Amino acid sequence: MKVLRSLIAATLSLAGYNFAVGAPSDNVKNVVLVHGAFADGSGWSAVSDILTKDGYHVSIVQPPETSLEDDVAATQRTLDLIGGPVVLVGHSYGGMIISEAGNHASVKTLVYIAAFQPDVGESLGSLQAKTAPASNAIKPTSDGFLYIDPEQFHDAFCADLSLKQASFMAHSQVFLSTKSAGASAKSPAWKTKPSYAVVAIDDKAINPELERFMTRRAKSETIELKASHVVYISQAKAVAALIEKAARDSK
Repeated sequence: MKVLRSLIAATLSLAGYNFAVGAPSDNVKNVVLVHGAFADGSGWSAVSDILTKDGYHVSIVQPPETSLEDDVAATQRTLDLIGGPVVLVGHSYGGMIISEAGNHASVKTLVYIAAFQPDVGESLGSLQAKTAPASNAIKPTSDGFLYIDPEQFHDAFCADLSLKQASFMAHSQVFLSTKSAGASAKSPAWKTKPSYAVVAIDDKAINPELERFMTRRAKSETIELKASHVVYISQAKAVAALIEKAARDSK
């Protein structure tokens, strides 16, 4: 019987669940992290390490940022592979992505980290126009993409990181298509599923007042942290703690 229980537990673990033998947990143990514009999945490293150490199964999506549809599809592809219940987390433009991808049946809870929480018909561009950010460092390319001027990247995007780290991020940033920036939300999952949020008080990429407006509208359980736009890097412990709370609260 002991061997049988071990085999069952191993099978469930492979399917994306984290069950102790003989003592199943009701908490969600899968977390999917989605980065935003001008960043990549490596920024989630510290949060991922904390969650993994605490027993969570972590997956990190690398959206191509070529269109909102492509980015949602990339996220849904990861959700399909996991198969079990998930806490879906998005940073910045990643909030646009998880608002659509969050309608996936596996998603139980959404977590927005200094992120856009669009209502129907709203886009990244229209939300930014509603309450302008402090920084205006975004530049266009000749072929329909956007990037942050590397000379302004540190101040505009990640002022609470070192100059060395900011320089690396500036020169490895993923360009966002204007098609992505102009795409409108169709069916935001926060309207039907519980949500949590972090407001970054010193954010220059998204106005903190816009973040507060969106979290209040969505009735998200919200914390505020003194951090730049990359709060998920500079305040990884606090961000991971909120994600774990969302997982514990999810059934």
